[in-house]
Amino acid sequence: MSLAAVRQPPAADRVYTHVKQGVLERRFEGGTLLTEGELAEAVGVSRTPVREALLRLEAEGLIKLYPKKGALVLPVSAQEIADVVETRLLVEEHAARKAVPAPPGLIERLEQLLARQKEQAAAGDFAAASVTDRCFHAEIVRSGGNEILSRLYDQLRDRQLRMGVAVMHSHPDRIAKTLAEHEEILRALRSGDAEAAVEMVHRHVGWFSHLARGEVR
Repeated sequence: MSLAAVRQPPAADRVYTHVKQGVLERRFEGGTLLTEGELAEAVGVSRTPVREALLRLEAEGLIKLYPKKGALVLPVSAQEIADVVETRLLVEEHAARKAVPAPPGLIERLEQLLARQKEQAAAGDFAAASVTDRCFHAEIVRSGGNEILSRLYDQLRDRQLRMGVAVMHSHPDRIAKTLAEHEEILRALRSGDAEAAVEMVHRHVGWFSHLARGEVR
């Protein structure tokens, strides 16, 4: 057996990663019907690991299984956006207040992430920019040192990534506003202004609630 074969992830994991990345990066749009046969052929596996992978993805709320038909990619709903925004505000406003005074290491990491996001946005790589966006916010949450809150926030990761990519494609002008707001959050943390940081986080994250209600402006 070759080393490559030994190191290759289990078949179900390969299918899981293939489908999940496709959904998060919007290669598989909401409303797309995926069949076991197509997925098995695309990944080069039998149908058994495909079923196992799809069951995991259904449990995560990304797809809905229909016996003998396939798996329907669930669209991002207004309720899901509202729920994620509410949870993010609770965690991130608390984290922003707790991050002041911000240690130099935190400021340095946020500066690096913002620079990377600017490069990705300029290149039109919305999927990568969304990942970096999430990392920027997660860095502030982690800086508080509360492991329970950090784990709770990490559970939102996939939903945030999917929403972020969808928003960037639907509202391409939003990326410039996102970068400007990240600059303002960083400026508030750098200057030690906790209330300004909290207010900026509230405005930045709260924008998504307008999206959920169809009030984007």
